Amino acid sequence: MTPQDLMAVDAIAAEVHPNFPEDVAIPAERLRLAPAGCFVLAEDHAISGYVVSHPWHAFPPPKLNTLLGAIPERPESWYIHDLALLPAARGRGHAGALVEHLAARARDLGLPIMSLTAVSGSAPFWAGHGFVSQGGADFAAALASYGADAAFMVRRLG
Repeated sequence: MTPQDLMAVDAIAAEVHPNFPEDVAIPAERLRLAPAGCFVLAEDHAISGYVVSHPWHAFPPPKLNTLLGAIPERPESWYIHDLALLPAARGRGHAGALVEHLAARARDLGLPIMSLTAVSGSAPFWAGHGFVSQGGADFAAALASYGADAAFMVRRLG
């Protein structure tokens, strides 16, 4: 991902996540802070998907539409902030390949886990990639900005 890709990323986010709007400043900041975790999927000279991710704390996740300010000095997790593919790009293994690439990056940094917040019924997809839901009242409060069906999920790396 480059800064020139951010308008396409914003357009895809608006289409794929209409109930979770974020300012374009959010992926722009993540790209600036953690460029090794931000990628676009380009097919036929057009961007059809993206992933925004970065090192982070084990918990809680960043609130939706909130700037980070900085990456933690001692991160405990690789956090997948958003992975979105347009419908035409789905079902061809792109998301799984991105997840495995990010897992390798996290392992290279010595991070023990990857984490994310599943929204819009996506928890089964993430479970298929080794993520397990975490529960409890603390999680519910931290996930409030992501909607009622949000699930904080973790994948242990070994």
